[in-house]
Amino acid sequence: MTTDERTGLRKFLDRLTATDSELDARELQRESAECGAVPAGECHRGQVVSVSGRLRTVAYTPRTNLPTLEADLYDGSDVVTLVFLGRRSIAGIEPGRQLTARGRIAIRDDRKVIYNPYYELEAPR
Repeated sequence: MTTDERTGLRKFLDRLTATDSELDARELQRESAECGAVPAGECHRGQVVSVSGRLRTVAYTPRTNLPTLEADLYDGSDVVTLVFLGRRSIAGIEPGRQLTARGRIAIRDDRKVIYNPYYELEAPR
C-alpha cells in the first residue's frame, strides 16, 4: 500500500467517524482558506484581518448611550464577534448567513472582536 493510499484511507475513516459538527467545522475551514481569509484561531489582538465564516448568533444589545448589533462569526476554528456600533439591525445580517469581514482584531472579555467591520455577504445557499 502506498503512502497516498494510506492517506486516502485515513481521510475516509476520519469522515466516517467524525460528528456532524466536526464535518461542518472542516468544511467552514476549507471554504475560509479558499477565499484567502485568516483562520479565526490564528488571529491576534491588533492584527488587521479578513475572516470568513457563518454567523452563529445575531443579537441587538441596547446600551445606555449606544445601541449595538453583535454577531458571532464562526469559521470552523474559532469565533470572532462582529460589533456594529449604533445599529439595531442590518439587512442580511442574520444567523446562518455566510460572510467575509475585514477589520482590526480587539479583545473584549477574552473574546476576539472586530468593531464596525467591512463585510461582504455571500449568496444564501
